[in-house]
Amino acid sequence: MSVPAAYLAVVLIWSTTPLGIVWSSESVDPTLAVLGRMTIAVVLGWLILKIGRIELPINRQAFKVYAYSTIGIFGGMLFTYIAARYIASGLISLIFGLSPIMSGVLAQKILGEPKFSKTKKLALFLAVSGLTIVCYDKIFMQGTSLSTSSYFGLAAVFAGMFFFSISGVLVKSVGYKINALASTVGSLTFSIPLFFAVWLISDGTLPVEEWTTRSLLAILYLGIFGSLIGFIAYYYILQRLNASTVALITMITPVVAICIGALLNNESVSKHLMIGAAFVMVGLALYQWGGRKRTRVTVST
Repeated sequence: MSVPAAYLAVVLIWSTTPLGIVWSSESVDPTLAVLGRMTIAVVLGWLILKIGRIELPINRQAFKVYAYSTIGIFGGMLFTYIAARYIASGLISLIFGLSPIMSGVLAQKILGEPKFSKTKKLALFLAVSGLTIVCYDKIFMQGTSLSTSSYFGLAAVFAGMFFFSISGVLVKSVGYKINALASTVGSLTFSIPLFFAVWLISDGTLPVEEWTTRSLLAILYLGIFGSLIGFIAYYYILQRLNASTVALITMITPVVAICIGALLNNESVSKHLMIGAAFVMVGLALYQWGGRKRTRVTVST
């Protein structure tokens, strides 16, 4: 795999994942859709581990990594799938794009990292201002009949982004390095019972006659590409490119996701959305390159 091909693969997979989540939840209950996706990913992951003879660590430190990662996989994905029924895929990608900033805030509290510089505080202000503009448009400018569902969808995706961000910080606090694929398979294995329990409690049915081909294909796509191939390609480029180049992905994907959602799913792209997205992108760019210190960040949907 060439580096440019892997880089393009990550951008495309991360950009299409939010729309895949929306489509997979159209006719399949969100809890079952995410359970199906993760099951496909973990089965393929175990198969690759066996073929590649990659060891899956089984010790206290490894279990702590798996447990902390599960917070991001379970909490992040569950709330994102719920949100997908109420807000557009482009907005989901835009909010998840703020994960580096959220992780930075949490790292100060959990890891004792230095407080934000004035530049990063300005970046945070710009990003929050952009989201405020986007959320105002979604909640108040599109009709009062959508207000309740919009509030719920936005709250859910923000919760998902928070769980994803705090998970990464907690994993970092362990300081135990594991093979990337092994870590993913272990974490997915931990999360599967939780997804199954939530589906069983909240729905527990299999209305096969209601499932559409598009939803089933979306689940298959997310299981293979969104949860496995995208992850492998991301770590491939992470080992071969500098952090600032990889960080560009977090700024490219929301814009591409918004365009894909508009083209393939007829999602509206209002003036407020574009202005808000611009504020967020500028804030992210300032956060990544505005200070003297550059840190490696990890983001995914």
